[in-house]
Amino acid sequence: MAKVLEGPAMELFNKWGIRTPRHVVISTTGQIESLVQTNQWMRESKLVVKAHEAIGGRMKLGLVRVNLDVNQALAASKEILGREIQGLVISQVIIAEMLEHKEEYYLAVKSTREGAEILMAKFGGIEVESNWEKVRRVFVEVGEKPSDDLLEKCARDAGFTGELVEKMRKFAFRLYECFDNEDGEYMEINPLIINPHDGKLCALDAVVMLDADARFRHPDWNFGFAPEFGRAYTEDEKQIMEIDSRVKGSVKLIEIPGGQVAMLPAGGGASVFY
Repeated sequence: MAKVLEGPAMELFNKWGIRTPRHVVISTTGQIESLVQTNQWMRESKLVVKAHEAIGGRMKLGLVRVNLDVNQALAASKEILGREIQGLVISQVIIAEMLEHKEEYYLAVKSTREGAEILMAKFGGIEVESNWEKVRRVFVEVGEKPSDDLLEKCARDAGFTGELVEKMRKFAFRLYECFDNEDGEYMEINPLIINPHDGKLCALDAVVMLDADARFRHPDWNFGFAPEFGRAYTEDEKQIMEIDSRVKGSVKLIEIPGGQVAMLPAGGGASVFY
């Protein structure tokens, strides 16, 4: 299981018809000026700036800034880029349009041994963890797709009414299609909101975990995966990962302390390296 950072995760969602806020990912503040000229929404919308790294608690760490104009977004990006947090140097930020909303929902798909489980709730954000027993679930067997009736029932059981039932049904099916076709292991939208500009559902955040060993089946995966070891990948590790992506087996290579490249097999309840 490999984590995809928020920017490419949103692009993956967009590929399957899942709406997200308009956004850009930058690695230098010099990129902002040209992006502002080509993206009218950056000039006209309030903006959110976030460190584009797999770091938990970004808000508490001061790595998320909200309700900014473009000049404030530039200043925030300068402050965030280059900071070292938890062994990682922040090398990118994501700048997205800020979408005001009144209600938040929750939607996810996760892999199970027998297939996949779709999870849905008429609440989102921090409420999900404290109300986990109220999250509604439906199971989809391997090789099957969720029926309209199944998803509609799940939406009604979760508390959705009126036109939101149909909107959630369609949105959940799109998320499942993304999950199924992109070799997903876990995909979560929290929060899912109604875009105030067009009244359509929009994924305000994107958590995506994919089967990294399936990269050879997806030539359009033009993104890397988030580091797994609490630090940035070294250049040697990046080269190994590129080689490994073209191998249809389960060989794993890693750079161990001291700079040596090692094979990392697992089995029998233990992991060793050679």
